[in-house]
Amino acid sequence: MKVLLGAKLVDGTGAPPVPDGAVVVDGERIQAAGTRSKVKVPDGAEVVNLSGMTLLPGLIDCHDHLASRGYSMAAAWGLDEPATLRALRTAAVLKQTLEMGYTAVRDASGLDIGFKKAVDEGLIPGPRLVVSLGLISATGCIADRVTGSGHVFSHSESISIPSGVADGVDGVRAKVREMVRAGADVIKCATTGGASSRPGINVRDSWYRLDEMQALVEEAHALGRKVMCHALAGAGLRIAIEAGVDSIDHGSHLDEDPELIPMMAKKGIFYVPTLTVYVFHRQSKARHVQVRALELQPHHVKSVHQALAAGVKVVAGTDAGGHDHPYNAQELQCMVEVGVPPLQAIQTATGWAAECLGMQDQIGTIQPGKLADLVAVDGDPLKDITLLQDPRRIKLVMKGGQVCADRR
Repeated sequence: MKVLLGAKLVDGTGAPPVPDGAVVVDGERIQAAGTRSKVKVPDGAEVVNLSGMTLLPGLIDCHDHLASRGYSMAAAWGLDEPATLRALRTAAVLKQTLEMGYTAVRDASGLDIGFKKAVDEGLIPGPRLVVSLGLISATGCIADRVTGSGHVFSHSESISIPSGVADGVDGVRAKVREMVRAGADVIKCATTGGASSRPGINVRDSWYRLDEMQALVEEAHALGRKVMCHALAGAGLRIAIEAGVDSIDHGSHLDEDPELIPMMAKKGIFYVPTLTVYVFHRQSKARHVQVRALELQPHHVKSVHQALAAGVKVVAGTDAGGHDHPYNAQELQCMVEVGVPPLQAIQTATGWAAECLGMQDQIGTIQPGKLADLVAVDGDPLKDITLLQDPRRIKLVMKGGQVCADRR
């Protein structure tokens, strides 16, 4: 049994921080949490002094690509290096992510089910993984990988990840079942192009009909899976919301249609704006990507503020992988830079993020009965959110009560 004493406690619920906190960890779970004066220290417990630090729930990234590291065709098709090297590189990313305080990640395509099994079995260190395996989209959309010369790469890099191309009501139902058979925890799909899509596939294109998306969502929910949908603008964005997906990822132009955000609030749809990836898109050497990213930026900021004002739960996701793997907490910096209060920014990566994953009963907040996923930060991230990107400041990381990093 451990007792973590003396830190400022930010519990992930959105409540004000508690000074001089105490958290009792019994095995893998939190037994008690609150101010030191109100928490009884059990006899014989190991006392961990965290004075001068801030204690947070383990952080959560709701949209990452842990196995990806670039947009080049060679990287996307798995041609640039041996598969074993790629696997070891991904294992290193998992370890780094965990040691920076991210104890849960929803991977938005590209991560082989073997990595989840390896983490679960303790073969490699890593965060709790919620995996989509692949991305489902229509012929011609972003899961349909085609070269400029017209060559089609018809299979995924790993035989454990099914091809995501599916058309028609029956086709999308079958594809959802195929993803679930392969081990997907969540179904990832796309109804529009993206900022980084090849020329000719645009953010306002609509790639699925309403009946196709309704079938996809219905099938996923029947199999107990949530649906995360890449959708940026136009009719494709509306169709995803009308169909009842569980999260809109990117959603840069939600502000353009006054009906969409109220509809998300009513349906309980989460919003994962993935602000971080567009920082890199705005600096892209590909002119069409840079232009798209610059055009959507003011809409993106408005969409975040309008969503929060309407009661939509905004959650943190980096969409990392295309530009290698910057520290996941860059998303929290981006949130604060667009005007989200720091305490609420932390909630987007803790309590609300756990709800988005459907894991709110287990993680996301520092409360009795929850898994002891905890991160202690030297200093106060409510005053300087960038502290969460400094490895020297991430002093202690626990996952299920086990110490994963100790830099004290």
